[in-house]
Amino acid sequence: MGIYFGTDGFRGIYGEAISPDIAYKVGNSLGSLCNKKKIIIGRDTRRSGSLLSLSFASGIMSHGIDVIDIGVAPTPVIAYLVKTLQFDYGIVISASHNPRQYNGIKIFDKEGYKISEELEAIIERKILYSTELGSDKVGRYYSRPRLIKKYKENILTNFKSLEGLKIVLDLANGASISTAKELFIKLGAKVISINKGRNGKKINHKCGALYPEELAKTVKKFNADMGFSFDGDADRIIGCNEKGEILDGDDLLFIISNKLKKGSFLIGTSMTNKGLEVALSNQNISLLRADVGDKYVVELMKEKGATLGGETSGHIIDMDFSTTGDGVLTALNIASIVKEKGLPLSKLISFKHYPQIIINVGVIDKYRLLNSDLLSAKILEVQKVFGNNGRVLVRASGTENKIRIMCEHKTKKEAEKYAQEIELLIKEINK
Repeated sequence: MGIYFGTDGFRGIYGEAISPDIAYKVGNSLGSLCNKKKIIIGRDTRRSGSLLSLSFASGIMSHGIDVIDIGVAPTPVIAYLVKTLQFDYGIVISASHNPRQYNGIKIFDKEGYKISEELEAIIERKILYSTELGSDKVGRYYSRPRLIKKYKENILTNFKSLEGLKIVLDLANGASISTAKELFIKLGAKVISINKGRNGKKINHKCGALYPEELAKTVKKFNADMGFSFDGDADRIIGCNEKGEILDGDDLLFIISNKLKKGSFLIGTSMTNKGLEVALSNQNISLLRADVGDKYVVELMKEKGATLGGETSGHIIDMDFSTTGDGVLTALNIASIVKEKGLPLSKLISFKHYPQIIINVGVIDKYRLLNSDLLSAKILEVQKVFGNNGRVLVRASGTENKIRIMCEHKTKKEAEKYAQEIELLIKEINK
């Protein structure tokens, strides 16, 4: 991670970590790297999105680059269009699942993948040295929201009718308002949509992928077959079966994994539940773990030639259809499997999650503590006790002075016991 860019682009509270001035500088920096002289940009519903989009566009245009703005659209729409329509880069102005006071910048390359950390470092260096071309060489700005239709048409050609299914969609008052409901209706499903505001005032506010409780209640209230919650830019998804039971990214990955051939790889992260690993092994599918962050999942997928990967948090990447997490696509995929199998969604989950205990401990120096011989010895001891029945993971937070402890075991009591022991040791070392 660099000065500005983190694990998923450039993000922070509007007016503090991110501002129109910074957006201009990032755009200006990226402008010097364009070849075909055009980029595409979209955003979620946040109030600050329009100003940041225009500021970023101004920075790009100062280098003679044309900007095509498609307005409010999910992140995966930009990832699809940048490759399909051969743009230099695709830009998304969004803070994903964060509250409305946040905003951010995500950048996709011409192949529809999030840019590398190496390119992020180049952009950061160039931010310090803004340049502009003469007034007769500046780029032009075009508003083209109709281009979203190309993404929708592509999706519709890949799915059969969902007639007969009743589905609840929690749009999180975010970018999925421009695609999700319309696609499900066109495929014949009966749709009940909630949290469908367009003004950005309540984006992610007690709704969407981080708060699926309302989704579960609505599914049961309307006796729906299933439900799906998206985050602010619709690259994440959390599901719900007909019983109102919440399904995380691991559950959804398991359902989709049925399409994989024996001997295949599925890419998860260090947080992927051990229960999924065991269930996949029983199907002769190997789970490989990447670092936390969907771009790291994609990198390992490309390296291993895997077509399916994702995170427990709900980023699901299906390389047969997309180059990035796509919540709406995943929802359609799950609904299509239910339709094809003729079984309720609750019958398609056949693995048990290992209880997972997560404790965050505030520390003075997280890196010094992680290098402690005492802590290393304790982690080895716990893993030896767990054997094949569990996992232990101790890592530094990427954004705070905290150590994150994760203990996972078939028995919740064992996971809690050893997580607490590690917590006490960290507190002792931290004194």
